[in-house]
Amino acid sequence: MVQFNQPRNDRPGDPGYEQHLAAFEARLARGDRVEPGDWMPNDYRHQLIRLIHVHANSEICGALPEGGWIPHAPTFKRKLALCAKVQDEVGHAQLLYRACETLGKSREEMIEELLSGKAKFSNVFHYHAQTWADVAVIAWLIDAAAIVNQTMMAEGSYGPYARALKRICYEEAFHLTHGYDMCITLATGSKLQRAMLQDALNRWWTPIMMFHGPSDKESKHTQLLMRWRIKLKTNDQQRQYFLKKYLPKIFNLGLTVPDPELRYDEQTKEWRYTEPDWEEFKSVVNGNGPASALRLQARRMAHEEGRWVREALAAAASGRTVPMSGAVRVN
Repeated sequence: MVQFNQPRNDRPGDPGYEQHLAAFEARLARGDRVEPGDWMPNDYRHQLIRLIHVHANSEICGALPEGGWIPHAPTFKRKLALCAKVQDEVGHAQLLYRACETLGKSREEMIEELLSGKAKFSNVFHYHAQTWADVAVIAWLIDAAAIVNQTMMAEGSYGPYARALKRICYEEAFHLTHGYDMCITLATGSKLQRAMLQDALNRWWTPIMMFHGPSDKESKHTQLLMRWRIKLKTNDQQRQYFLKKYLPKIFNLGLTVPDPELRYDEQTKEWRYTEPDWEEFKSVVNGNGPASALRLQARRMAHEEGRWVREALAAAASGRTVPMSGAVRVN
């Protein structure tokens, strides 16, 4: 982890702050990347830690609704694909925690904040995956929404985050294809399968529409994030891109979207839709969603059951030995 022990003049009012800030923003205007150890405003560091920490938490919690369906996958091929996807998502979390550590926040602190409920994760992972069709919708449309966000952020100004996202997006593209294939299979299957897929879409549509965050007029962070090229598109711009790209595919599968206000405006070339309830969104991401407690319970249990591994690794690094409490001895 990068340590910041020297005065950095990174807060307004610090001696030399304005000069450092002007040089920093000139670098960003040229398209330069910021790297660990470079001077950066404290607010820039804070915003990145907030975003990357939530993203990492979302990847690791996002494995849970799908992971619960691995034993119930309808075919061996689907089971293998789902195992691989869940493994990828957990790996993405590790990449992102590492990227966040370069900003001076330890992985241990981030994990503790997640387990205590202090840290947030994406709204969509606070809901239950009730049927196999939910797994298909998550893998297709939620991963599609994530790719819209992540490909944009991968061109952002902070080097470690951008490079991690480049790798993550390659794998997410496979996840999306896997999910789309599952949705096609259900949409072209039996009447029951088609109904199950439509029901899943009906339940997930509102969380999906909330995925990119509050509308631009509601968001308190967007302008600063855009100014410092952490984000290159606003929340509403990302939402429009998602709708333009994926609504035609949804309709081609014979599915309907549960929004009576949804229509394409030929004048503005944008989709019009019912504005999500952003108070509900805030409540969900603050831990009041249908599956919020279940997600944290699963993470706490996994963390506790893995304690012996962390202790053994720490002991090996220090040259000590520890008893194998909690572990299964293999003779």
